[in-house]
Amino acid sequence: MTFKLTLSLGAALCALATPAFAQTADAQKPAEDGEIVVSGRYTIPDKIDTATGLGLTVRETPQSVSIVTAQRILDQNLISVADVINNAVGVAVNEVDDVRNTFYARGFEIRNTQVDGVPAAWTLAGGNGETSIDMSIYERVEIVRGATGLLSGAGDPSASVNLVRKHADAKEWTGYVDASAGSWNTYRVSADVGGALDADGRIRVRAVGRYENGKNFTDLLHTKKYVLYGVVDADVTDTTLVRAGISYQDTKPKGATWGALPTFYNDGSVTTDLDRSQTTAADWTYWNSTNRNIFATIRQEIGDRWSITANYNQLRNTGDTQLLYMYGTADRATGTIASSNPYKSKGVSTQESFDGQIKGSVKLFGRDHEVVLGALHSVLNRYTDNFVAPYTENNPAWGTGLNSWATNVPVLGREGALFPEPVFGTTAVRNEQERIEQTGYYGAVRLNIADPLKIIAGGRLASWHQRGFAWSGSSNYGKSDEFIPYVGALLDITSNHRLYASYTRIFQPQNLRTRTLELIAPLEGKAYEVGLKSAFFNDALQTSVALFRIEQDNVGQPDIMVTPPGGGLPQQTYVAAQGVTSQGFEIEATGKLLPGWNINFGYSQFKAEDRNDVAANTEQPRRLLKLFTTYTLDRLTFGGGVNYRSEAYTVAANPVTGAPFRFEQGGFALVSLMARYAVSDNLSVQANVENLLDKTYYSQMGTFSQYRYGAPRNFTVGASYRF
Repeated sequence: MTFKLTLSLGAALCALATPAFAQTADAQKPAEDGEIVVSGRYTIPDKIDTATGLGLTVRETPQSVSIVTAQRILDQNLISVADVINNAVGVAVNEVDDVRNTFYARGFEIRNTQVDGVPAAWTLAGGNGETSIDMSIYERVEIVRGATGLLSGAGDPSASVNLVRKHADAKEWTGYVDASAGSWNTYRVSADVGGALDADGRIRVRAVGRYENGKNFTDLLHTKKYVLYGVVDADVTDTTLVRAGISYQDTKPKGATWGALPTFYNDGSVTTDLDRSQTTAADWTYWNSTNRNIFATIRQEIGDRWSITANYNQLRNTGDTQLLYMYGTADRATGTIASSNPYKSKGVSTQESFDGQIKGSVKLFGRDHEVVLGALHSVLNRYTDNFVAPYTENNPAWGTGLNSWATNVPVLGREGALFPEPVFGTTAVRNEQERIEQTGYYGAVRLNIADPLKIIAGGRLASWHQRGFAWSGSSNYGKSDEFIPYVGALLDITSNHRLYASYTRIFQPQNLRTRTLELIAPLEGKAYEVGLKSAFFNDALQTSVALFRIEQDNVGQPDIMVTPPGGGLPQQTYVAAQGVTSQGFEIEATGKLLPGWNINFGYSQFKAEDRNDVAANTEQPRRLLKLFTTYTLDRLTFGGGVNYRSEAYTVAANPVTGAPFRFEQGGFALVSLMARYAVSDNLSVQANVENLLDKTYYSQMGTFSQYRYGAPRNFTVGASYRF
């Protein structure tokens, strides 16, 4: 589909949709001020900073913005960050293994994450548990699709995910306690309580806790997790707010899988007849992680037009693993897998960041115009220590000589690998140590040209440097003083329809290597977006249609596996594709269709090719449809949804026959149901069912010639007491 055709299709959809909403409905009842209990909304009136820093509403932001609110998190029983991403419009999750996940939008990986608007650096695919962070400590998740280099430091064409913490807003003591039980003997207990410590409500506190214990549909895996969070908000003066808090999560998955299932038998046939419960882990494996965030904020109002905000954030993520990696082909007759790699590591990633922002409005030519100026400096230090496994002889990467890890290990048809727990070495070998320093200065202005016309213009001067080494050698790369421009425009064509357009530059250093293990140059390109944002029923229902075009160079495409010169595990290498263009459209409708009827609907579609018309990033589905809706009738709320992904595939060589092989996942839909009954004004019970039709599907395929099954049908039943 050409971009012109996409534009025409989007315009036609807008024209068709408008008459259907030409009616009135009761306005939503606003949420009580400061109440912890969710407000029942799938939309929010709040202003957000994720895209521009100007503090604009979703309709005032000239990019595609989706908000997963507290009510949706409750209704859909979304437990982790990955759960939220998997149910958000236009974004997809790739499950690498039991701990790591990668996120994608518009065909490209999402590498920009923020916590309360402050950029956060995660380890590779969330190897220290970042992508599995629990949602109990967050109020909502904001997802801005498209490049957001103005605030996030490096322009990436996919999206930026902003996790918005819960804050101590309640002046009266309020909160909830809930408990649930579900499939595979999974149990959770949660609490969220907050209120004021003084009579006038100037000093407020909030505390959140959750404990989880349960198994999984895959054999052996058993996870224990606890989450603690506390925050204090203090109005030091009528114009000064001081906030400080800490969150901590400890996750202990035992029987954890590193990697996934092998794709090929040693006769060249595929292994896709394996049980969904099959694991390649052993009963002694684990993948423990901790995630700690200490933060502080000072915000000073200056008159009624200006404010100054200063933030400090410290993110500390740790990993403590003892794993078994199984790779190579499998033997159909014996159930063995060709090669193994026992692995033990300890790693720490610590990021400290300071940022400040001046925001306000100026009067010029009789109109008010908004201005923001800001700066950010962050330093990330991370390292990984490994401990030599047995059966290892003289490998320079692990000791001295050649490795001789166990081969033909019995795995398939068993509850994990028949591999005895090794006695790992006690001397640490540092195989990764990196320092990433980022500095950025940005500014933007929203010009109020006329009542219906607003222009946003800004830019960021960004410096990004990585120093150190990782596994195969040096990882020194980066850029200084890269200018990333941002331009947007919004035009009100009626009181409830707003056209918008935006442009920004793409710049993203990347740690991908060629066959010679040299780093690929940074991603560079441009991103364009136009769209229509509308509101109906007194803003109860919001809709958007977005058309985008992304042009990039140096897009890493999977090449071959290469063994480093010094030995060790084979590494995936990449080819830098030039002239990669992704274009498509997104449609979203969220809010209330009628009193008591909440809905979130989204459809996205794109086409990505390089300059030779060769499809790029084919492992990503070209079409996504997400629908979830609930209806409340007196004390009963019931609903459900469907998530559809179109076909996707990877192309590689069959390691046995050498023939080209296309690993394809056909299009599929996952259906969910929920019901909640209010036993009283304070007590409610809720049930959720996921994958109602028990669809067998792959949640990952092709990575390192492996694949992973998605979760089968599962349920959760819980009760909640709110006060």
